[in-house]
Amino acid sequence: MKRLFVVILHYGPVSRTRSIHQQLLASDPFRKDEILVYDNASPEPYAGAWMRSEHNLYWAGAFEHVMRTLADQGASHVWFLNNDVTFVGPSGLVERAVLRLARAERLVGPVGVYSPAVTRNPYHPQMVARKGGQFRLVRYVDGIAPLVNVEFWRKAGGIDFEDNAYGYGVDVWFSSRAHELGFACVVDHQAVLRHNYHSTAREVDGFMQKAAAAELRYLTQRLGAGYREALAVMAADCRELD
Repeated sequence: MKRLFVVILHYGPVSRTRSIHQQLLASDPFRKDEILVYDNASPEPYAGAWMRSEHNLYWAGAFEHVMRTLADQGASHVWFLNNDVTFVGPSGLVERAVLRLARAERLVGPVGVYSPAVTRNPYHPQMVARKGGQFRLVRYVDGIAPLVNVEFWRKAGGIDFEDNAYGYGVDVWFSSRAHELGFACVVDHQAVLRHNYHSTAREVDGFMQKAAAAELRYLTQRLGAGYREALAVMAADCRELD
């Protein structure tokens, strides 16, 4: 890995973002210049943010802006974190992820998207951590904390969100394209998160309804009217790498 940046997406209470930001800084203090906060025009600005958007770009727009900016600055990988996640387990979180990703690539070749596992996931069962496991080769990941290979992002033509500004479902479609472009998609059982689902989204009136409607249109256009069944098939199409 040439150069990794970690970016926390800030929107909502400063305390929520500060919690994960401080956890990472305490875990990997020598990487403090590579652990950044992107303020997505939050009503509560984040003091010391690396960048603040003039408008709320939502998840997908913020992700694409961050990827373009850091790719231009020489990044090889970008770890894009929701601000409502907490790591479970040992310190050295960023450095450990670098080593774990290298190990995964020795097993499966180039990894387009690497993700920690989660303690629970009500939507995507392939993301749930298996105690004692190593890696799980998957078709797609939940986009709460994807570590993205810039080369994969470039080959994909960036993230496809033109008709879905809210971003729900964009992470699924983006990561699901890794295989066709010659990359793997991997979940790591040895890097585990707790995630407070929709903690920020529920605080914005009407957002969940609008995002769900946009997701329905978006995934129907790309995976067909039975996209939920297609996602269930993809979620089950995974392999443990021990």
